[in-house]
Amino acid sequence: MNISNKAKGFVCGAVAAATYGMNPLFTLPLYKEGLSVDSVLFYRYAFAVLILGILMKIQGQSFALKKNEVLPLLAGGLLFSASSLLLFMSYKHMDAGIASIILFVYPVMVAVIMFLFFHEKISLLTVFCILMALSGIGMLYKGDSGETLSLIGMLLVILSSLSYAIYIVGVNHSTLKTMSTAKLTFYALLFGLSIYVVRLNFMTDLQAVPSFPAWVNILAMAFLPTVISLICTAISIHSIGSTPTAILGALEPVTALFFGVMIFGERLTPRLVLGILMILVAVTFIVVGKSVVGHINHLFLHLLRRH
Repeated sequence: MNISNKAKGFVCGAVAAATYGMNPLFTLPLYKEGLSVDSVLFYRYAFAVLILGILMKIQGQSFALKKNEVLPLLAGGLLFSASSLLLFMSYKHMDAGIASIILFVYPVMVAVIMFLFFHEKISLLTVFCILMALSGIGMLYKGDSGETLSLIGMLLVILSSLSYAIYIVGVNHSTLKTMSTAKLTFYALLFGLSIYVVRLNFMTDLQAVPSFPAWVNILAMAFLPTVISLICTAISIHSIGSTPTAILGALEPVTALFFGVMIFGERLTPRLVLGILMILVAVTFIVVGKSVVGHINHLFLHLLRRH
């Protein structure tokens, strides 16, 4: 791996995470203009499918599906879409920055799912990280002066994180594992659209875009946190691997938190900062856990040989 390729991977990983963290930046103004959660997500998914489809066509990628891919894609699309719906609903009940931090615990949930249902061994480090992440969420839930976050908001974002974790596990343990990232996301978004079509009473309740700024926010939301984030993630994984890309994913909730505090006046307290740091550290160690444990074991064996 040459230096320029590695640098490109790190830059793309950072861009992928930062652009995905922009969701609240475009979503909250749309809510203020009166658009419902379902209308916002319908527009986001519809335009993202259109943009992705055009890019795939330009690149000459195939849209063909095998029979054994249709059902997993349908299930994956519904899970992917449910995750978005639950997250965007949580924005109505709590600060979007805090919601994005809690959503970031999905690697912890993946580790638990793999342990419970696929008998993957779980290390002491992973158990410690899970407890640290739960403690961090607890600190976010209860503020410095004793006030608590909305229980409904917390449940919504935790269910959003769980839906995404199940989606990731499902993709990695199905016929979709070898599918290209662009095609997988294209069909996940396309099938995921069905949730909003149904919830909008088969489009009869779809709200018209009320203004030019709203159009800008909708198109930016479809392009930056969806398409650009997807493309940069794929480039980053190809250039530096999945683990460094996942670690750079910590920029995702940090970006959302930054915009929440700087633009939407969301409040940060020392307790919240500590809870956020606990979650970020726990998730980062979950991601790198296996390689860290491997390095520790290697070092231990090396010291034994020396003595």
